[in-house]
Amino acid sequence: MWLTLHDERRAWKGFDWECLGRLHEKGLIADPVNKTKSVVLTDEGLRRAEELFRAMFTRPRP
Repeated sequence: MWLTLHDERRAWKGFDWECLGRLHEKGLIADPVNKTKSVVLTDEGLRRAEELFRAMFTRPRP
């Protein structure tokens, strides 16, 4: 599984369908069932992704 943002709101589909379904049910991505090879993050999904990125990959400021 992988997630790569390729613009501000889209991520390449690299997750299995069950995982994408759960993310959609939680309101974090738009409906993943389409012909594109990417999914669109919702406002909440983008906010949560940024929050998790900061928590996992940045150091707190002193």
